Amino acid sequence: MTTLIIPDHADHIADAEALRKACQGWGTDEKGIINVICHRNAAHRKLIKEAYKQQYNEDLINRFEKELSGNFKKAVYLWMLDPFDREAVLAYEALKKADYQAVIELSCISSAEELLAVKRAYQIQYKHSLEEDVASHFSGDMCKLLLLLVSVYRHETEVSEPELVKAEAEILHNCIKDKAYNHDQIIRILTTRSKAQLISTFYCFGDVYGTSFAESLDSAHDQDFVAALQAAIRCIKCPLEYLEQVLADALMKHGTNEDALTRVIVKRAEKDLLEIKELFYKRHSRTLEQVVVKETHWDYETFILALLGKEDH
Repeated sequence: MTTLIIPDHADHIADAEALRKACQGWGTDEKGIINVICHRNAAHRKLIKEAYKQQYNEDLINRFEKELSGNFKKAVYLWMLDPFDREAVLAYEALKKADYQAVIELSCISSAEELLAVKRAYQIQYKHSLEEDVASHFSGDMCKLLLLLVSVYRHETEVSEPELVKAEAEILHNCIKDKAYNHDQIIRILTTRSKAQLISTFYCFGDVYGTSFAESLDSAHDQDFVAALQAAIRCIKCPLEYLEQVLADALMKHGTNEDALTRVIVKRAEKDLLEIKELFYKRHSRTLEQVVVKETHWDYETFILALLGKEDH
């Protein structure tokens, strides 16, 4: 469920006027901006942008880019984009840093139709395909895995085939036994089967062989590639638990990773961030808001807390 606190009635024209006022004068009213945009859903934010353009002949996102700075500016920019455009920007930025994690999140958590829409947005924005850029930023086994993940249109069904589940669980076990983690069979199964089929296969693997498929992979073999395989497995099998772990790592491991924190919060605030917050509390006995207050600062902190549904701090 969403964490957004949205008023019953909102006027996009009045919101555009309020944002104009917040961006004028001697100093920017950052709190005024947050009070509007963090309490409007994607459809309403789109209407605000259109109204702002019509009334003031200026792009609202460009205005924010001039008025804001730092992590707050980055977060507001991503939040104000249409969801598929946002995913395209995040993928592009991830590829520039050779960040396989964000690419795997996109390809393994999104539905087939969502991934297709993101790829269309990417093509429009950057004038070349997501597949081309994956191929140019990665090499070897990692490239093969990521390229197939972003290329294949997964069949979406809630039904799995029991005989195929058993057969492919055995194939995966044999590959792992031989430490052939880059085997074509592993990559084929992970990238082409429906999520329902894969989840059944993962559970079958655990039942038959006494350990989970992800945990059977030996990270000493090829650390990055194995981590990518494990991320793909977890995104498919338990995406909310995976995203909770991304947030925990971003906030509680080797300094704050604002890029990862922003990515998850802005992507999931209108979807399932409430469930992710509950998982975080169960695992750490602290609320996500409490950790955000400790690890972030200033307007960026206020922005993230607003998307988490916390009004005052």
